[in-house]
Amino acid sequence: MLTPAPGPLPSADPIGQMAGYYIGRPVGVSLRNGQGVSGVLCSVDNGQIFLLQYLYGSQFATFHYTFGEIANIMPYPPCR
Repeated sequence: MLTPAPGPLPSADPIGQMAGYYIGRPVGVSLRNGQGVSGVLCSVDNGQIFLLQYLYGSQFATFHYTFGEIANIMPYPPCR
């Protein structure tokens, strides 16, 4: 009998489902307003993602974006 892998609960929203696979990984996020952001996807909760982004110097901050603001989420490709 197979046991489900630990991870986030499935979301009915396609963005939420996609984001759940990328927790802990660096991702690029395309926003519906035409902007893009990137960082490490920390968590997915209550219809939003939490993304750790670099600010400057040695400063980082966690930003949150609702599923409605997001057009797409892409993981960073491996280095070649």
